[in-house]
Amino acid sequence: MAFQASSLRGVGSGVIDHRLARRALIREYRKGRLAQHQVCDAHPELIRAARSIGQPTRTDCPICEAEKLVLVTYAFGPRLPAHGRCITDTRQLHELNRRAEAYAAYVVEVCPDCSWHHLLRVLPLGSRPARRTSGTG
Repeated sequence: MAFQASSLRGVGSGVIDHRLARRALIREYRKGRLAQHQVCDAHPELIRAARSIGQPTRTDCPICEAEKLVLVTYAFGPRLPAHGRCITDTRQLHELNRRAEAYAAYVVEVCPDCSWHHLLRVLPLGSRPARRTSGTG
């Protein structure tokens, strides 16, 4: 499950976008400076996630140009597994976003056919101030 940065916080509020690095890597591949096996090396677990729960896109793979890319989102932070949690629906994102602890969501594009993958963006989640209850101090 992938999502837009603006769905949780205002656009540009701590979002790290990796599109420039993506373009540079693709350019180097197309110039022949990188071999396909150097850029198409996704971990088998990422490929499995892309095939089973990834969000399809309309974007052709920039390497094989045979398949559409799929977006997979992982969340990292306190009380989550060290390898992160693969997000399967927006409800999970909103749940993490309501927490007081800081989390990060990593949105990865994947080609299930040739194993191309690239980190597109990192989005902040959580860090919500605790709600105060009214009362006398």
